Amino acid sequence: MEKIASFTIDHIKLQPGIYVSRKDTVGAEVITTFDLRMTSPNEEPVMNTAEMHTIEHLAATFLRNHPAYKDKTIYFGPMGCRTGFYLLLAGDLTSEEIVPLMIEMYEFIRDYHDEVPGASAKDCGNYLDMNLPMANYLANRYLEQVLYGITQDRLHYPQ
Repeated sequence: MEKIASFTIDHIKLQPGIYVSRKDTVGAEVITTFDLRMTSPNEEPVMNTAEMHTIEHLAATFLRNHPAYKDKTIYFGPMGCRTGFYLLLAGDLTSEEIVPLMIEMYEFIRDYHDEVPGASAKDCGNYLDMNLPMANYLANRYLEQVLYGITQDRLHYPQ
């Protein structure tokens, strides 16, 4: 079998950032998949499922309510390795183009202190596995260490 694109990235060199993972054409539309890498693979602890689950609920809610991106949002969800998230948006987009959106989204997550949307038995299959304080912390960490003042080496995969 052929190796899929995401397994060809050098995870030893990869650092937290926003990367274009792939672009696919569906009909006449380009779908851009972004790799929102929040932790350094194989160098630091991965995120726990509770905070990732919380970030997923908050980010998906934010994106699907965003005035400019709600109709462009295809998917937001966790990576199996627990080092970040995938975001799929309709459009032929670059990492640079979504930095303002990511700052806005992660500030929303950092500052969110209410009931997590969809965190009920009726709405979610694992609603008790949530950790809002840790999600707030990780969002702030990503903002401070990566998004604010992001550099080109954090917007394009390492060679």
